[in-house]
Amino acid sequence: MGDPIIPDYEFIAYIDESGDPGLKRVRPVDETGSTEWLVISAVLVRRYRDHETKEWVTDLNKAAGLRDSHIIHFKDLEDAQKLTMCQEMAKLPIRIFCVASNKKNMRGYSNEKAAKVGAKQWFYNWIVRILLERVTDYCLRFAQDEGLERRHVKFVFSQTGGHSYSQTAAYHDLLKRQSFGKTILLNKWSPRSEVMSWHLVENYPHSQRAGLQLADVTASSFYQAVDNLDTGPCCCDYATALSPRVAWDADDNKRDYGLVLQPTPDWKAALSSDQEQIFRFYGYDFKKKW
Repeated sequence: MGDPIIPDYEFIAYIDESGDPGLKRVRPVDETGSTEWLVISAVLVRRYRDHETKEWVTDLNKAAGLRDSHIIHFKDLEDAQKLTMCQEMAKLPIRIFCVASNKKNMRGYSNEKAAKVGAKQWFYNWIVRILLERVTDYCLRFAQDEGLERRHVKFVFSQTGGHSYSQTAAYHDLLKRQSFGKTILLNKWSPRSEVMSWHLVENYPHSQRAGLQLADVTASSFYQAVDNLDTGPCCCDYATALSPRVAWDADDNKRDYGLVLQPTPDWKAALSSDQEQIFRFYGYDFKKKW
């Protein structure tokens, strides 16, 4: 067999997360346990601009008053610094995607079918799949609208303890094959196989890719908008400041596209009013349909 054909790519999606995927015990249902939320975010960059991401990070730090830093440590910033950084990041030529999963309804759930085929991180992979569905749809739509010859997207994950990125790449390939064969189940979405290749899935430490630091800002901002257990009261300021860069679908909706809430429908999440606020900002209404 010859060497695999690795497609050329037009986009890079940098992916990071806040919270954890644990389901055995979930707060606040349990007094102690895993985080209530898992938030996974992607920052999409055109390939020809990727070399600028280091300069963007340096400039964001300078705007926040950190002139000697070339790495973003968002969680360590003061509130005013975080807001300034998000306001400046909203001016960059990027697109933002975020999936926020409230895990209360998943507490104690196990996927026996996935476990039989070795998918120990099935829940993480499932949330990543929801993210990929929106990112690949946007990339294909943009490439078609602009008449681009290159249209593939490279996915670059921030390394986090406990994840198997070889398994993520294998799952990526499975999704592409299912999408191509129209065998995807569960919902109306499916990843767009036309822009996917498992050869274009990589992972690096957060500090080694500037784009991953932008994804960290995004994931942390939306996590602070929904979390009222670990980071203090819900604070939407940072996530709303990023609004100009949050992606929209073909009908100009950011709801369920640039920002996705799980579970669906939205009212099933049983959120508190402060947790609902960021989702209402992006178009959710939490009305029970009948």
